[in-house]
Amino acid sequence: MELFQKAKVIRLLSHHEKYLLADDDKEIVCQDRNGSIKNARWTVEIVEGTNVLRLQSCYGKYLTASNLPFILGMRGKKVLQTLPKRLDSSVEWEPIREGVQFRLKTRYGQYLRANGGVPPWRNSVTHDIPHRTATQDWVLWDVDVLEIQSRTSRPPSRPQAIPPPDSSPCPSELGFSSSPAIIDIRLVILWRNHQ
Repeated sequence: MELFQKAKVIRLLSHHEKYLLADDDKEIVCQDRNGSIKNARWTVEIVEGTNVLRLQSCYGKYLTASNLPFILGMRGKKVLQTLPKRLDSSVEWEPIREGVQFRLKTRYGQYLRANGGVPPWRNSVTHDIPHRTATQDWVLWDVDVLEIQSRTSRPPSRPQAIPPPDSSPCPSELGFSSSPAIIDIRLVILWRNHQ
């Protein structure tokens, strides 16, 4: 969950090497190999006080585990983009780490699943519980963090020992850039090294 708490925008890569996409119709969710388009970007919202999150598409709609069957008579149910009047458990996903990948579980024990095979299954996304060994990996997702949360509050500052000049290399000699976050990290490292 720590990865998602730091993330602002992510993209999800399926076992089939395809990205989870919000379709331009603003309803369907599918998979595609092109992860560089805006449709592959999902904004992370952590549900406060829980280990669950919501994923919002580039259209402002939520990744939703619907009760609609993907195909009549089959077990998988549709995953859609919706904007419900009330945010309920259908838009909540619990990330479960499995090695370097994640499963995204609904409140009802089903998993976000990237389907393969022949149409209409190819490139579709459903939620269900995989029972066959051949499809076990279809619920595993690689998570790419595209943007991180900005720090809204800084921890209380501690007095820092400033090293005498010329006693440590300057930041450019260390190969660091000069962004504020990097400078903060360098100061902490320098402070720890001189204690």
